Amino acid sequence: MKFTYHYQKNSEQQLKYFLKEQGISKGLLAKIKFQGGLILVNDKRENVLYSLRPNDRVTIVVPDEKEHETMLLDETPIAIVYEDEHLLIVNKPAGVASIPAQYHPNGTMANRVKNYYKMQNYKDQVIHVVTRLDRDTTGLMLFAKHGFAHAQLDRQLREKQVEKRYQALVAGAIQTLAPHAVIDLPIARDLSSLLKRKVDDTGQKAQTEYWVQKENDQIALVDIKLHTGRTHQIRVHFSGISCPLLGDDLYGGLMTAGIMRQALHCYKLSFNHPFSGEKLTFTLALPEDMAQVAQNI
Repeated sequence: MKFTYHYQKNSEQQLKYFLKEQGISKGLLAKIKFQGGLILVNDKRENVLYSLRPNDRVTIVVPDEKEHETMLLDETPIAIVYEDEHLLIVNKPAGVASIPAQYHPNGTMANRVKNYYKMQNYKDQVIHVVTRLDRDTTGLMLFAKHGFAHAQLDRQLREKQVEKRYQALVAGAIQTLAPHAVIDLPIARDLSSLLKRKVDDTGQKAQTEYWVQKENDQIALVDIKLHTGRTHQIRVHFSGISCPLLGDDLYGGLMTAGIMRQALHCYKLSFNHPFSGEKLTFTLALPEDMAQVAQNI
């Protein structure tokens, strides 16, 4: 894949520093150098020590990424929300993990996306997961279609330029929910379980902001924004304020409302396109199980 930049500074600059400013890491430079890529200045091959002059045209050719042969294929179709040559956004259903694990090497969204890439005969075959969701959480999930796009999106994640918003159905002490609040409770591992987390003063700082969208005496639909990214953060925090998610048996959720998985949905994803800079925002309606409960609130 080819990318072209125009050097517009008035003074000279070493090529390696200019490339770093474009988000090209040392790892990507090594891949370009040793795996068949090119670095060109005004269509002439140069090394990274070259001194750029005003109006120089810099072109990098990133080599294609061959597949990870150990990753299995899952032929289950994917629900595509958006796709271009750099990005793929899918609607993840409940009951599907994001990535393979040692004892569950297949059946994940990554396996399904790999099969899709194969069927489309894309040149880049490596699966780059940018945003993950828990197995039973539904909604928007972002993949980068090559390593350079992944690096650019990872930088946005680190700089908190990627916004993910969730909707959840909660039950319990509904009368204590403020219309809008920030849950600021530290989260630590629960040593009684390999999976479970808990609110604990010894834990890491965690902040979850929420807005109540609909409520009755028993159930509320809430809109959620994470300010930190701890494991199970939304589930732990709402359990910690005595309003656990419907269907979340791990954290004490109500299991008699017709939902048998945590009622959590990533409905909004917003970020800057890694190459055009355009602000992109995607939204998804509630999945059927959550929508049926929400319409009766």
